[in-house]
Amino acid sequence: MSLTDRLMTDLKSAMKSHDKTALSVIRMLKSALMNKKIELGHDLNAEEENQVVVSQMKQQKDSLAEFEKADRGDLVADAKEQIKVLSQYMPQQLSETEVQQIVQQTADKVGATSKADFGKLMKAVMSQVKGKADGTLVNRMVKDLLQ
Repeated sequence: MSLTDRLMTDLKSAMKSHDKTALSVIRMLKSALMNKKIELGHDLNAEEENQVVVSQMKQQKDSLAEFEKADRGDLVADAKEQIKVLSQYMPQQLSETEVQQIVQQTADKVGATSKADFGKLMKAVMSQVKGKADGTLVNRMVKDLLQ
């Protein structure tokens, strides 16, 4: 089942159960997918759909951080609920050990040994784990390895 089909099914379920948070998130995600489809000019493949979901999750997490920083408890609770709903559509994430292995293997492959190779290694690792691992986790692991 494609993500679009799954969203339609979940949208109907959310409407029937009067789940306002799920409705809001699903509509937002459908809109983002449609905008990306229009931008690219073709139907989205699974990887492109996942990129949109990851992008929306990043936006939600950034909003959550800002709400927490501003001490807006009401908005923090809403943002956490939206992240919980959105996480159902995220691609399967890699574990820390899997990311660590990829970082180590990629460092060996590209010959990264010092802090000067940070950009080269980050670019190579992120192309492999795009959407499957958080960029801050990868950044931390690359820094640890190159120190």
